Amino acid sequence: MPKSQVAILQTSPASVRRDYHELMNLAGYQQVVDKTRDTALKINISWHLFFPGSSTTPWQLDGVINAMKRDGYDPGLIHGCHNRTVVIDAHLGERENKQIDVVEAHGLRNLHLYEDEDWIPIREAVGDLAEKFLVLNDVYPKGFQIPRRFVGENIIHLPTIKTHIFTTTTGAMKNAFGGLLNERRHWTHPVIHETLCDLLMIQKKIHPGLFAVMDGTFAGDGPGPRCMIPYVKNVILASADQVAIDAVAAKLMGFNPLDIKFIRTAHDLGLGCGDPGEIEIVGDASAAEQNWNFIGPTKENLTFAARMQHEIYWGRLKNVVEWSLKTWLAPWSYLASVTYHDLYWYPRNGNDKVFEVLQSDWGRLFHNWQSLVPGDEGFSELGDPPYSVPRQTGDLLKLGVRILGTAVKEAPEFQARLRSRL
Repeated sequence: MPKSQVAILQTSPASVRRDYHELMNLAGYQQVVDKTRDTALKINISWHLFFPGSSTTPWQLDGVINAMKRDGYDPGLIHGCHNRTVVIDAHLGERENKQIDVVEAHGLRNLHLYEDEDWIPIREAVGDLAEKFLVLNDVYPKGFQIPRRFVGENIIHLPTIKTHIFTTTTGAMKNAFGGLLNERRHWTHPVIHETLCDLLMIQKKIHPGLFAVMDGTFAGDGPGPRCMIPYVKNVILASADQVAIDAVAAKLMGFNPLDIKFIRTAHDLGLGCGDPGEIEIVGDASAAEQNWNFIGPTKENLTFAARMQHEIYWGRLKNVVEWSLKTWLAPWSYLASVTYHDLYWYPRNGNDKVFEVLQSDWGRLFHNWQSLVPGDEGFSELGDPPYSVPRQTGDLLKLGVRILGTAVKEAPEFQARLRSRL
């Protein structure tokens, strides 16, 4: 049996379009992603506000689309794809992270799965495979639904390299979490590692082509996927093996991939290869040997919100509080998250971290994205860096208050109660 392959390259703004094209072909994406079928580009928005390393970068999305168009894929069969959580505003996020600018510049469709898309019962989509789930049948004894359009279309995941408070690292496997489960996905947090394996089983069943392209131009350490320490790392990865690409990214960050439960479990189940010694590296082998010595989420660096989440899902508060997250009381947690992250942490800490990173070449590229014209290989001109923090505290607070209202209005528990009264 051939080894799983992960492609890795070092890149720069001047060569990033050429590098993404080379990367994807090194990883053999044309043998995986059928040109005759629709292809969803599963965009990652871990925070609606821009924070380096947190969400799909515009050059990552542009690089993938540009590569596909160069290789003869029909733009009419490619679409951007977004999910939603009640603490993240995907419409705001695609603007703040400049993803919508890329989609519109390439003339692609842009779909928000929770708006005008049909969702179907999981057993209708995967049949008897549901009997093999590790945990989802227990989490959702009445079943759950997935987007109908996913059945029979390709998907390319667009994660970034970063750490995560629940799973140590997050990448291609975790990127499916948002698309395949609805707003009640937080019910799975106590068994998140097994959930990611169940979701990978589903993907391998419903998608004829499954591929991932991971951006590490920025990378985030600490209690991600928000509130991180961002770094410039200048690497990009691609693979048809979701487990292998997550394993290589974890190794770059300084972790033993097989010590991370979701990678180990997926490896043992034969869903992919999580052992770096069994993965073939193509492209720049020296880049794959880097060790960034990330520390990940630790007791010392967890934010207040992260500590409370750990206590609720695995700690002293589990029996007292977790039950409320499955009732009409659940919106308290959405309000708490938005209040802490958007109204407190970002105005207090995020603005300065963003400003520092925006002085780098990648930061200048992001800051000036809408005014820059790319060449065939990349961006020869980057423009000037910002001279002050991109958002004033007052603007951030206004945004946070609006998101707070949306979190209440869109809470699925409140929506369900409203529907029951109609």
